[in-house]
Amino acid sequence: MKKEQKKMVKGLPEKKVNILLAQYAETHQNPSNQLIHWVCIPLMLLSLIGLAWSVPFPHLAFLGKYNGFVNWASFLIAFSGYYYYRLSPVLSYMMILLFFAVALVVVQLEKWSMTGGPALWLVCGLIFMLSVAAQFVGYKIEGKRPSLEQELRFLLIGPAWLFQKLAIKIGLKWN
Repeated sequence: MKKEQKKMVKGLPEKKVNILLAQYAETHQNPSNQLIHWVCIPLMLLSLIGLAWSVPFPHLAFLGKYNGFVNWASFLIAFSGYYYYRLSPVLSYMMILLFFAVALVVVQLEKWSMTGGPALWLVCGLIFMLSVAAQFVGYKIEGKRPSLEQELRFLLIGPAWLFQKLAIKIGLKWN
């Protein structure tokens, strides 16, 4: 009986994560576009977590002093973590560290808001709009704009693409 040969995606086995990352990389070849995305993807993630954090969450007495830390952003982080784990456990661990850092920044922005600073949703909304605008500039530089369907999928794949590049650079097996 012959062994089946697995299909390859740019030298990697055909796994869903490799296919998605290859599709993402197709529209991110230009170094200027890549730099824009290195800055904007983490900012976009920060803004989305911050916006979800801003949505009122019901008070649950059994949470006690942790009531403010379990909110809609917690669910977004949990579902995203599961999604990334299904794609690549190593990339998901890297994403969890990023989520932790983002949550720390969001908490600081929330504290700033409580001491008279601008509302968390306002800061995060502004960051989101500026990040999206910068990414469109990157696509203009690239000359390849993904379709709306791809763009929505890329919203989740973008951070994994950054961590995949980082993992390759430091020699970490990520898939």
